[in-house]
Amino acid sequence: MFEREVEDNLMELNQITVPATDVAASVEFYKLLGLRLIVDSVPHYARFECPDGNATFSIEHGEENPQAAGIVVYFECLELDQEVDALKAKGVRFETDPTDQPWLWREARLRDPTGNSICLFYAGEYRLNPPWRVRTC
Repeated sequence: MFEREVEDNLMELNQITVPATDVAASVEFYKLLGLRLIVDSVPHYARFECPDGNATFSIEHGEENPQAAGIVVYFECLELDQEVDALKAKGVRFETDPTDQPWLWREARLRDPTGNSICLFYAGEYRLNPPWRVRTC
């Protein structure tokens, strides 16, 4: 009976909110990344929809420095290298260029205007099915 209840209450991660010391600057940054603004309550809050899928992403005014929190926001890009090149052409600065990682993802790292860590990546099938995935009986 418990297994059936769990199946009926599946969870899907579809919304993330990060702090921003300057919401207006962050809105412009995330628009550069290709997110579509759907709620504009600057200077306190803004919400975006991602260009693919049903996920939303929001920024909310906060005074704390998020760099200490260890938050990393991941956005998957099918054509990662081309996306990074296009963003660089728009003036976006990256901490690391696209690099193949030992966990089979290709990643490029940058920060938003508040300092939140952003990872643009491509994982393909390995995001959900890495070779070391835990197998259930």
